[in-house]
Amino acid sequence: MQQVIQNYVDNKSFMGAVLVAEKDKVLLQQGYGSADLEWKIPNSVTTKFRIASITKQFTAVSILLLQERGKLKIEEPVKTYLPDAPKTWDKITVYNLLTHTSGIPNLTNLPEFQTFKQKERTPDESIAFFRDRPLDFEPGAKFTYSNSNYILLGRIIEKLSGETYAEFLQKNIFTPLGMTDTGADNGAMILPQRAQGYLARQGSFVHADQTFMSIPFAAGCLYSTVGDLLKWERGLFWGKVLSPASLQAMTTPFKSDYGLGVFHRDAAQHNVITHNGSIDGFDARLNFYPDRQLTIVALGNVGNGTPDKIADQLGSVAYGEKVIVNSDRKVVLVAPAVLAEYVGIYKSPAFGLTITLEGDHLLSTTPGGQKVPLYPESQTKFFIKEFDAQLEFVRDPATKKVTKSLVTQDGKVREVPKR
Repeated sequence: MQQVIQNYVDNKSFMGAVLVAEKDKVLLQQGYGSADLEWKIPNSVTTKFRIASITKQFTAVSILLLQERGKLKIEEPVKTYLPDAPKTWDKITVYNLLTHTSGIPNLTNLPEFQTFKQKERTPDESIAFFRDRPLDFEPGAKFTYSNSNYILLGRIIEKLSGETYAEFLQKNIFTPLGMTDTGADNGAMILPQRAQGYLARQGSFVHADQTFMSIPFAAGCLYSTVGDLLKWERGLFWGKVLSPASLQAMTTPFKSDYGLGVFHRDAAQHNVITHNGSIDGFDARLNFYPDRQLTIVALGNVGNGTPDKIADQLGSVAYGEKVIVNSDRKVVLVAPAVLAEYVGIYKSPAFGLTITLEGDHLLSTTPGGQKVPLYPESQTKFFIKEFDAQLEFVRDPATKKVTKSLVTQDGKVREVPKR
């Protein structure tokens, strides 16, 4: 497990904290890299990270708690609890919000959002931003992830409880479970042991832009630590928070593997209840494997999706499955004349890259302009150290000319023809 994580630390794609626990036993718990590069403060297991959309499962549980207390029914229309909802929402139920099947447009995808987010907004202002727009589809017809759904759920929680979203979570979840290092972030607050969010740029780091946390609200405003998220998983799946019926409803997928605030997926032949999050240089992933009561938490403060890869690969390791990381790969020598045959532009409808030869090694340039060296592990296969990707150059059997590359990233293979 350490080898998997260190692979991403070494290629400067991960700083953060990771925890792996099975039942009552913590197998791994450690911080990596810096919480603050300017002050050279290391990440630790008590460093606080923004967890972004992992917030959604706390929102879903809050709605289910209100249902258990007779305050609402998730099958009821949203208009029952938000009477000023527009007529286009008449068929939308609370369940549609929970399962991302409402058809309400995702505010973060709207073209005006980049301007909208430059000021602090109340939840009602965020709702006003998207409420009168046409639905993307008929409610219940399909799954489309929309942060707007969970902002609305946050307002329902506040209206029915008479408390702020932060107060409700503190009273009903964080305090009962002893989650003393978790809360709603407002950005301006002085938060001890808070990590800074960064982006990776050409082998170094820069500060990420900051969002006013009142905008993501119940869709993504929480911060936490790896230890607190273990308390959360144990509390949730050990029956300390919800009734068995509510937990079953939460973890039962409706469309596209999504239940209520969580995905329930089959990963490497093992069921996993999972969600990730990404905001302002922070990425987070929380996996729970019910058959082993295995919890994997990966929280990062480099915004690039690496915690997703780390958590999934650690799950594979825990189940005894082979995981190949860059440190397992051996670099071989390839003659410059052979390398020269791979030079060119490779492009498919959804993907493209340019291969150049500089000195005695190949470089790959992505459409975004990032140049990364290719390291040969055979005469035709190469890998990238900066992130988890491999390329294989393929020749036409008759002409022996290079005709395409096979690009493997995150377990998916793309066929990219040479132009």
